[in-house]
Amino acid sequence: MPRKVNRGVDYDEAYDSYDDYDYEDDNDYSVDSPAKVEEPQQKVKKLWSCSICTYDNEEGMSVCDICGVIRNPVAGDFKNSNKKTAAFKFDAPSPDDMVSTRLQSSKLNTQGMFFFFVLIAVCCLDFNHSETFHGSSGSIEGHNSLKKGILSGQLSDEASGSSNPLKIEGTQGNADDDFSGQKQTAPASNFGKMSLSDKPGNSNALDSRKHKSTAEYHPDKWMLPDKANDTLTQLNLAIVGHVDSGKSTLSGRLLHLLGRITKKEMHKYEKDAKIQGKSSFAYAWALDESPEERERGITMNVAVAYFNSKKYHVVILDSPGHKDFVPNMISGATQADAAILVIDASNGAFEAGFDGSKGQTREHALLIRSFGVEQLIVAVNKMDVVGYSKDRFDLIVTQLGTFFRSCGFKESCILWIPLSAVENQNLVAAPSDARLLSWYRGPYLFDAIDSLQPPARDFAKPLLMPICDVTKSSSQGQVSVCGKLVAGALRSGLKVMVMPSGEVGTIKSLERDSQSSAVARAGDNVTINLQGIDLSNNVMPGGVVCHPDYPVAVARHLELKVRALEELAVPILNGSQVEFHIHHAQAAGKVAKILSILDPKSGKETKRSPRCLLSKQSAVIEVVLNTPVCVEEYSNCRALGRASLRAMGRTIAIGIVTRIIQ
Repeated sequence: MPRKVNRGVDYDEAYDSYDDYDYEDDNDYSVDSPAKVEEPQQKVKKLWSCSICTYDNEEGMSVCDICGVIRNPVAGDFKNSNKKTAAFKFDAPSPDDMVSTRLQSSKLNTQGMFFFFVLIAVCCLDFNHSETFHGSSGSIEGHNSLKKGILSGQLSDEASGSSNPLKIEGTQGNADDDFSGQKQTAPASNFGKMSLSDKPGNSNALDSRKHKSTAEYHPDKWMLPDKANDTLTQLNLAIVGHVDSGKSTLSGRLLHLLGRITKKEMHKYEKDAKIQGKSSFAYAWALDESPEERERGITMNVAVAYFNSKKYHVVILDSPGHKDFVPNMISGATQADAAILVIDASNGAFEAGFDGSKGQTREHALLIRSFGVEQLIVAVNKMDVVGYSKDRFDLIVTQLGTFFRSCGFKESCILWIPLSAVENQNLVAAPSDARLLSWYRGPYLFDAIDSLQPPARDFAKPLLMPICDVTKSSSQGQVSVCGKLVAGALRSGLKVMVMPSGEVGTIKSLERDSQSSAVARAGDNVTINLQGIDLSNNVMPGGVVCHPDYPVAVARHLELKVRALEELAVPILNGSQVEFHIHHAQAAGKVAKILSILDPKSGKETKRSPRCLLSKQSAVIEVVLNTPVCVEEYSNCRALGRASLRAMGRTIAIGIVTRIIQ
């Protein structure tokens, strides 16, 4: 701290007269012979005056305690010396004169005035540090930017060696505005745009914000598919439906008939199921491998299996049907190109699954449609229980057909297949039961899969792969992530970025359909082993592997165009708490604002700022999430732009991301 010179105390300052006081003292003080009191001699400290700021410094100091200017090399007592030294004079008006007269100096002593301006700027900013800290963020940014500008001005002057007038970079406005305090303009600096994660040590996160337009991207030749080598097109087929409708049994029986499950493995499944008294679950255990799934008799996670048809390399995504595991079902449905909706034809079972309050048939159909699935195969299972009744089949077709049209499915894209997985009727060959042959002449299930249209792939776009699952190996120092390639291509040795952490790693190896592969392209389900990724970092399901030059956006404030479902028990209000689902990511959040109600047919705005959103209504809303997610606008990437909202264990709305609010 600067030291202050003791100028002495003026005892006569507050008293005009001493006569008003009555001193009662018995001692007789004679004024005839006044006594001579000797005053103690005080040792006078030697001081020297700074030639710049005129501060009185102690003799032993070699630099000024205020401005740091070096002392005059000639030692001596300048304060008490008889030799008078001419006071230092600037060859230009002082800063106070510049403010009062609004003049600007055209010629400054750069070496001397530099320290003087530094002194004024730093002292003023440090003096108001507490106010700027508790005030707006712009004050703090201006403080740091001004210091940065001072240093940059010093370096530029030293480098150039010129005697140009001092310029403080990074500020705007006139000098009188800055020093008078009446008007201050925010500095032209990027510091205010940086978040807390943009620190010098987090260069990857900073670089991830350097977005480039995808129009500038040009794929390499190896990224495009080779028709000579890729004879079969991959088709991701989701198996969905109400719980206990026979999804896993149908998938296991289909794999067994196509030779994907050996007789030895099937014999083991039948033996284990018989021991636990669940002989009818033998085919389902080919996919439900965990002990908890086998004990409870339900699918809890998405099971993946493969088989080849005449036209496609089919990837089966056996999804859970229980209402408690709908989030897992959503994770599988986001990867699907087409879907098989399994319906239980038993008396009472179809009605229970189609019930809006408890069944999952409606919810699953709405979800797969919201995730872009347009082709649907409706497998009416367990027809053997109802004796292959045509009336029962027609009733199911009539009720479901009306509902599917309301969901947006086209009749030409829906195939209805009556079958029985347990009795192997109408699966991989034409039915043999006379009761079914008497009225059904359509395709069997395996033939219906080949009749599906091939999906479109984005081979020429930058890499995008939502992460479905993560495995970390601390011994090998690598991270394995799996998922479906939405766009672009991968191969060993390629550098990729993992968002939202911004980590950049190298692909050591990759597997396609559980087999080692050199290249993987859009539409493939792959597992990649990454090196150079911090194992303690937040690499988890819901992240996205992308091109380092084209990182995916990370946001928590979004604008959505949604449609409320029929089963909406409570209206959606401003501030309603929701669970946000997009690809493999999920986050808690709230509806910040309902912007407008839309006409369901034309899409035009019919009402602005409504109080609530009711069933079957379409609207534009803003959603604020508690944690940021990897997301893209629907117009840029459909797979990363489809979303759904859930509350109280039910899906309440489905929609798309129309805008990312920064």
